[in-house]
Amino acid sequence: MSQLSAWDHPEPLALDTAPLPEYGSGSLADLLPTVAAGMGVPGMTATIPELTAADRVCVLLIDGLGWEQLRAHADEAPFLTSLLGTSRGGTGRPITAGYPATTAVSLASVGTGLPPGLHGLPGYTVRNPATGELMNQLRWQPYTDPHAWQPYPTVFELAQAAGVHAAQVTSPIFEHTPLTKIALSGGSFHGRLSGEERMDLAAEQLAAGDRSLVYTYYSELDGAGHRYGVASDTWRGQLMYVDRLAQRLAEQLPPRSALYVTADHGMVDVPFDDEHRIDFDADWELRAGVALLGGEGRARHVYAVPGAEDDVLTVWREVLGEQFWVASRDEAIAAGWFGPRIDERVYARLGDVVAAAHDDVLIIASEREPKESALVGNHGSMTPAEQLVPLLEVRS
Repeated sequence: MSQLSAWDHPEPLALDTAPLPEYGSGSLADLLPTVAAGMGVPGMTATIPELTAADRVCVLLIDGLGWEQLRAHADEAPFLTSLLGTSRGGTGRPITAGYPATTAVSLASVGTGLPPGLHGLPGYTVRNPATGELMNQLRWQPYTDPHAWQPYPTVFELAQAAGVHAAQVTSPIFEHTPLTKIALSGGSFHGRLSGEERMDLAAEQLAAGDRSLVYTYYSELDGAGHRYGVASDTWRGQLMYVDRLAQRLAEQLPPRSALYVTADHGMVDVPFDDEHRIDFDADWELRAGVALLGGEGRARHVYAVPGAEDDVLTVWREVLGEQFWVASRDEAIAAGWFGPRIDERVYARLGDVVAAAHDDVLIIASEREPKESALVGNHGSMTPAEQLVPLLEVRS
């Protein structure tokens, strides 16, 4: 589809056609509260009704392993494919990531057990109301006090306080990051470089308590998808490796254990042409009245110059409305994009205009975001390819 002029007045996508995440019954934010409730942790509620309790639970989060991508690559992932029927408590259905479907947001949802509107990480980059600057919530730049930005305790902290053995086994580079502090802290941290070491140590940590909650993570599949795409040989090779890691961990589970294999988002390959990559930096219509462009290519937060909010919404909806769900901040909140409610401290972090991709398109910014604009694989929006993630289960 060719880019449309504001004067063409296309019929915009109705906001109620956006497939909302299953907050409160089947999203990433519901996983650990359900697990912790099964261990008797006070204040936790089992909100994924299909799951049954276990004394020892390990969550293996594979960055970028979407439900649709896994189902499309059965040959590369025979072990994980064999578990598809176990997903979501044996229903054979996926869960949803949450909006936007991006790593910082999803990891915060997993660790806190809260949707983005409460934990307060609602995008890849968002405006810090205290400074007026964009903040990258994955890299935590510019730095701000992590616990002021996200004040809620993590499920790991609550579990540890209730006598559950809690542990995180991941790359050493994540030990002291602000994102780890506000999303995944609690219990002991164990840094291991190789995937095999992580799987072996995760199994050991799982056996270290009568009640145990262990988290482990693998990121390289996502990196391969971003750089080369989910149809690439590199991505498929990473999937084969991840499949072996998951099987290695599953074969070492101690008694009374459950292993859940899930992901933070899926991914979409976007062609490199002007029809699929709309360049904000080269489009005067989209730039008009915009003070800051946040989010990422498929999930944008748009911050207007004061007084220009309505005009920016009108133009973005007219120019992009057939390819993106385009909402005002209040419309996105009312629709439940960020969860059933929004903390007051989070409200101004959201864009005056929020744009979520429907088609295989991006709003790139070639000058402001040269590295992100060059990625092959992308994610963030509410399409099934991005939102749906597995919740595969192995029991011992």
